[in-house]
Amino acid sequence: FPAFLAYFDSLRDAGRRTAAMPAEGSIGEIATALRDLMTPDPVIVTAELPVREAARVMSERSISCLLVGTPERLEGILTTGDLTARVLAEARDPASPVGSVMTRDPRTLPPEACLFDALLVMSGSAIGHLPIVEDGRPVGIVTRTNLVRRQSLTAAALVSDIARHDRIEDLAAVVARVPRLLAQLVGVGVEAWKIGHLVTSVTDALTRRLIELALAKLGPAPVPFLWLACGSQGRREQTGVSDQDNCLILDDSFDPDRHDAWFEAFAREVSDGLDACGYYYCPGDMMATNPRWRQKASVWRDYFAGWIARPDPMAQMLASVMFDLRPIHGETDLFAGMQSETLEAARKNSIFRAHMTANSLKHTPPLGLFRGFALIRSGEHKDTLDLKLSGVVPIVDLARLYALTGALSPVNTRERLMAAREAKVLSASGADDLLDAYDLISNIRLEHQARQVRDGGKPDNFMAPSTLSALERNHLKDAFGVIKTLQSAIGHGNQMV
Repeated sequence: FPAFLAYFDSLRDAGRRTAAMPAEGSIGEIATALRDLMTPDPVIVTAELPVREAARVMSERSISCLLVGTPERLEGILTTGDLTARVLAEARDPASPVGSVMTRDPRTLPPEACLFDALLVMSGSAIGHLPIVEDGRPVGIVTRTNLVRRQSLTAAALVSDIARHDRIEDLAAVVARVPRLLAQLVGVGVEAWKIGHLVTSVTDALTRRLIELALAKLGPAPVPFLWLACGSQGRREQTGVSDQDNCLILDDSFDPDRHDAWFEAFAREVSDGLDACGYYYCPGDMMATNPRWRQKASVWRDYFAGWIARPDPMAQMLASVMFDLRPIHGETDLFAGMQSETLEAARKNSIFRAHMTANSLKHTPPLGLFRGFALIRSGEHKDTLDLKLSGVVPIVDLARLYALTGALSPVNTRERLMAAREAKVLSASGADDLLDAYDLISNIRLEHQARQVRDGGKPDNFMAPSTLSALERNHLKDAFGVIKTLQSAIGHGNQMV
């Protein structure tokens, strides 16, 4: 369960970030006192009450447990699980006293304990109900429902909610919680690449749900198809700001005259749904709604072959986007062979790779003379750094180039860099430096977006260096310097720097 792993794995590094964390949506959430989380005034019954009456109380109150004892002393707890396992399963007399089937001396915590304490106790003891006791008196109860409500802002919860909805407005409301999810993950110290995976998992789930709804509305597809994502979704690197980049690969039995009307409507349903949920239409129209990106597999093979054989500027731009394709829904066999064939063709064509190298050098890190930041000089974002276009994108471009050089199949930027190191397409030191630079810039970018979310704004990629400490600014300059060094190396034909 990646979301669970990322959540708890991050706690090891959370201490160094505590000062920057808000009281809500981050580590403060884990430190929430159980007094603020518990259900107060729990229902308490005596041990002599017949089980039948206890079950009636639980049904009437719509609760899943009863505390047993007195307001001054807790003796045990009776749950719906106890009724099932110890009464129904054992065919006990419903007139039996509660004391004969309850769990005696249950685990408890005081109200000043925190949410994290409750998580440890409940998960470690495999229990779903935790009485809260103060000076021996039962004052509340914490259940899985309390925890789910409090911890509902997780990638897994969002994905689960998406699967339950079939109205666009409801799906949009779920996706609107993604920025808070991002801020929460940043707050507890989750690494940027893990956040990218988790945030993208929400987009993937939404895309699949929209595809399911489109199929339910339009009926079965006339021929097999594969919906793919490209861009940041394809690389699993989405943050709080994303457009949509997607395409359709259709089976070669596709006949435009007979079938394209259905696929046009299908693509429109999905893309319109994505836009309504906040993933705005691609400014370059690289979407399945564009007939050019809704073609049968043989046409796609011709596309890639043409871009590699005739690498003009447009071909370089298209290839840069389409080499980041990742299947989302449908017949994955339509793409599997195509990807390996294209990578091998690109590896063998030195002219194409030379053009791609030149293309990868168009985005340069914002370093001026004497290691000063080259800030945006005018406009809405004056005196800021574009951490995406000038920070992340140059490394994405370099990683893609290394992947093409080595015919490496990973699409994610970090995975490409690690694969390039293993394949010796990039030196170990160069790969390690670039990975560190990528992580640093990505983390700073996400911390910037998390601050904006916590302040009630919309996340973007434009950060004023003055928001960083002097040490952080120096580290960021070092990261930009790494990019500059690697770009200079490939510009001179040396990738093994």
